[in-house]
Amino acid sequence: MTSPASSRRFQVFSFAVLAYTLAVVLWGAFVRATGSGAGCGDHWPQCNGVVIPREPSVATLIEYTHRLTSGLVLLLSVALCVWALRAHAKGHPVRRAASMQLFFMLTEAAIGAGLVLFQYVAHNQSIGRAFWMAAHLINTFLLIGAQTLTVWFASGRSRLALRGQGLAGALVGAGLVALMLLGVTGAIAALGDTLFPASSLAEGLRQDVSETAHVLLRLRVLHPLLAVGTGALVVVIASFIARLRPSAEVKRGAMLLGILYAVQLAVGVINLVLLAPVWMQLIHLLLADLVWISLVRLAAAGLAVDAPRAELRPSPASTASASGSRVG
Repeated sequence: MTSPASSRRFQVFSFAVLAYTLAVVLWGAFVRATGSGAGCGDHWPQCNGVVIPREPSVATLIEYTHRLTSGLVLLLSVALCVWALRAHAKGHPVRRAASMQLFFMLTEAAIGAGLVLFQYVAHNQSIGRAFWMAAHLINTFLLIGAQTLTVWFASGRSRLALRGQGLAGALVGAGLVALMLLGVTGAIAALGDTLFPASSLAEGLRQDVSETAHVLLRLRVLHPLLAVGTGALVVVIASFIARLRPSAEVKRGAMLLGILYAVQLAVGVINLVLLAPVWMQLIHLLLADLVWISLVRLAAAGLAVDAPRAELRPSPASTASASGSRVG
């Protein structure tokens, strides 16, 4: 059931594309955090109506750099897909994963273009921008997830079986949706931090609860609340998956996911206390992406066709308690 491993060169290239994509995502967050999204005006793919801007401002340089790096990652994504299709036999899971990552790369470019053309950048405070940011975040997660699976399958891992997984499949789905929802609220919170910066933590809290507060500020408070609940949910889900699919790889993945989320939660608190400086926002986003990658890898290991299966059984203590209750 295990798929043949890809060549060493393909494995390295697929990992490099994933790493470079993460770097481009972080630079995109830097563009938003610095208010440089309008650095090229409302022109796309040109910058202020020209291919190469003349005497560019700092904002233009930041936005133009993002466009150049985004163009390069698109080319790398195409190359990854073509290589995967040419170098692997039909039915190899890396072919589908590589094709999916190209699809989401194209939709990522389309959403990025839409943000510029509809001017949902810089100091735009409309609720429409929040919806576009949410779509952008979801698509980015799907893109990173597909690239993660490309790397995963390239190393010779077994394909996934999505049907017949029972509780394990439901738990994986719940975890993925929960992290996506948390990511959406995080994107909105980061947008609120950019548009409505506070000079102190107390002022930020007053902004959030004010009756006259902008809707983005009212939504911002959801993120830290969801972060705690989602963290507990993800840890519980990972623990159950490790019990239902008790392989060494699943157990290591569950442990890594718990550690990463704990670090992410701590960084989130620090980010809140420090009033979300740009550098801290980037660290927070990178950790969020790593948590997502960790969950995708855990899902791939737990839902593999050859993953060992076990049923949840009550502990001896609970069994004895239940037996005692019946006797009484």
